Amino acid sequence: MSKRSFRTALIIVIGSLAIVAGVIGYFVHRALSYPDECPDGAHEVGKANARCTSDKELEVEVEVVSGMSFPAIASLLADKKLIERPTWFRLFAMWHGKTTEVKTGKYLIKNTRTPREILDILIAGVKEVTVKVTLPEGKNMLEYFEILEREGVASAKALEALARDKQFLAKYVITGDTIDGYLFPDTYQFRLNAQPQVVLERLLNRHREVWNELVNKHPKDTAKLKDKLGWSDRDILTMASIVEKEAVAAKERPRIAQVFINRLTSPTFKPKKLETDPTIRYGCLVPPQKSAPCVAWIEMCTKVGKPPGCERLRSAQLHDKDNPYNTYEHEGLPPGPISNPGRASIEATLSPDGSDYYFFVATSKGSTEHAFARTMAEHEKNVAKYVQSTND
Repeated sequence: MSKRSFRTALIIVIGSLAIVAGVIGYFVHRALSYPDECPDGAHEVGKANARCTSDKELEVEVEVVSGMSFPAIASLLADKKLIERPTWFRLFAMWHGKTTEVKTGKYLIKNTRTPREILDILIAGVKEVTVKVTLPEGKNMLEYFEILEREGVASAKALEALARDKQFLAKYVITGDTIDGYLFPDTYQFRLNAQPQVVLERLLNRHREVWNELVNKHPKDTAKLKDKLGWSDRDILTMASIVEKEAVAAKERPRIAQVFINRLTSPTFKPKKLETDPTIRYGCLVPPQKSAPCVAWIEMCTKVGKPPGCERLRSAQLHDKDNPYNTYEHEGLPPGPISNPGRASIEATLSPDGSDYYFFVATSKGSTEHAFARTMAEHEKNVAKYVQSTND
């Protein structure tokens, strides 16, 4: 090779290396400066504490949900026009080992943020906004869901859909059609706009915690109920839900529980009907399929603006055989819980007082106490004394 050819080749090689070095240098510079670059349409202001600004600055909502991969998060940010190079954003996060530190939640991110600032926001997480919600004893699930929606916790419709979902119920070994009875009444701190599954699982876990505590406290009484009546845990819970609706005074809960148990176990008490109004109301209000008398009763109370006394059950509802929850027409327990009982009613059902009463009636309108009777004759006297005299 001649000297001239060698020099030419050397110049080409050096030139190529210079070009490659320049290209590499360019990309290294871009990669190093990328995290702090302002997005298109924004420009940097200030010197010591420079920041990006724009005449079209907006807050963009981004929701990072559980299970979302970092590439999916980067793509979402690109779709929202918050970043321009999702691959670079991924590489930047990977370089710093931050891809697994992103928190779930709903973010409001300004479209003038740099990639570094966006990553810092996602790692810091959303500041939780919570609300304290009290779910009182004795309400059904629809009433709970109205409260939760009103407080901004979750949609009532979404909660109801999940509460009737067979797969969700099966996960918690709930054999009925709804989650009713298993939502423990208590005061909770919930995140706003929470996932329905998170909300319901919180209530279910609290119920399970209290249930296990009470069963362990009354093992012999629980075994006696199961052996004598052939009841399952769900049957016991169903009875507790009825006690919750009927008993007002705490001291009467064990006695009212015993009254209903006596009706079901005594060989002389026939037919074995619990005859309690709250079961009928539940059958009219909560199940999706409603009998004709139930529909008529509901319409009467809604179409005319709830006139005084409209919620009182009429003969059509009391004698409605198509309502499976009608304990005036059907013997034994209703198909499932009719409310969500609290600790006291569950414990009263597990450990009733052992009395031999079969009947009770309120001692006055709106009273929290009842007069109990062993025979129908005694009960009729109490009704004449406390009910008819009040009506007079």
